[in-house]
Amino acid sequence: MKIAVISDIHGNMEAVGAVFEDIKKENCDKVFVLGDYAMAGPEPVEAIEYFIKRKDDPNFVMIQGNTDLMIADYTEELYNSMKERAPIMSEALKNDAEIINPTQKDFLKHLPIQLEVEEEGVRFLLVHGSPRKNNEDILPDTPMEEVEKMIENVDADIVLCGHTHIPCGFQTSTRKTVVNAGSVGRPFTPEPKACYLTIKVENGKCVFLHKFVEYDKEKAAEKLKKREFNGAEKLADMLLDPKTRHF
Repeated sequence: MKIAVISDIHGNMEAVGAVFEDIKKENCDKVFVLGDYAMAGPEPVEAIEYFIKRKDDPNFVMIQGNTDLMIADYTEELYNSMKERAPIMSEALKNDAEIINPTQKDFLKHLPIQLEVEEEGVRFLLVHGSPRKNNEDILPDTPMEEVEKMIENVDADIVLCGHTHIPCGFQTSTRKTVVNAGSVGRPFTPEPKACYLTIKVENGKCVFLHKFVEYDKEKAAEKLKKREFNGAEKLADMLLDPKTRHF
């Protein structure tokens, strides 16, 4: 069988369309979605609705990202505390919370934080950040000993994560595999193509491949620029040229 793993969609429906066209070409049997469906993107409402329509499809397995809960549980206190360290993202969050409807927030709120899934004898743990915290980074330069600490209580064979928007992978000394799927909607790679992961599972073994997919970044950026919050233009520019992960 073949599995597609996607993460960090961030409301980018141009990227979603291109990636799912590629997933179809790859003949993937299942899709694992690792969270962050909407926040600070061109079309957050449409993105959530896209995945709500697939929530009862047994071939889709979905979990919650850290920003999904922020949208679902939005308060002015959260906005004010976030404004200190990430002013643009705080404005995006506030606007998202205003335009996303209660049914969509309920969908985000009740997604599982983590899930263990078994396919053809291989146990996968789906997380957003790390098995310890949904906002913990697993990056290409994360020391192996730190990765091994993050997964020391994990029974699954393979940990699948996102959150950082940068694809990478680790084969640990404990014979466990950790793979970051990268980001569909807001990649932080030097060439900002939509990124997802395919896993070919056969006879208890897996072959992993990160795929980088061209999409209409300019159209996505134009949509994002039209959103009515301070900093939307800067976020739009980062779809075209992501210079930094944080601001």
